[in-house]
Amino acid sequence: MHSINHRLTPVGQTGSRVDMAVRIVDDSLMLSDETAHQARSVSTGGWVVSYLPGRTVSIDQALAALRAAEELTVVRACAASLGLTVLEIAGMAAAECPWPPPPSEGFGRRLAFWLGVSR
Repeated sequence: MHSINHRLTPVGQTGSRVDMAVRIVDDSLMLSDETAHQARSVSTGGWVVSYLPGRTVSIDQALAALRAAEELTVVRACAASLGLTVLEIAGMAAAECPWPPPPSEGFGRRLAFWLGVSR
């Protein structure tokens, strides 16, 4: 059995890093430690992913798809701690922040410092 590991280390709920690995077995099957989703080789350079029916992707795209599925396990845990679903937290986090940006250390602040003006 030929196996290649691709490591991804996202930040877990407590701030600790969690090792996730996607393995390629016998150059024909891609498996993950963190999700039941998988990818299978279907042609020279072509892969299909269990949750992307009807699409043939490259090996790099298949790896990205499984890594995304792994990341969802982390997002699912964060969402659950907030009483939200994965779709709810993803939609809310994808929206633009309604708060104004924090004050920057831009030119005006530096000029005020050099002029001795406090804000």
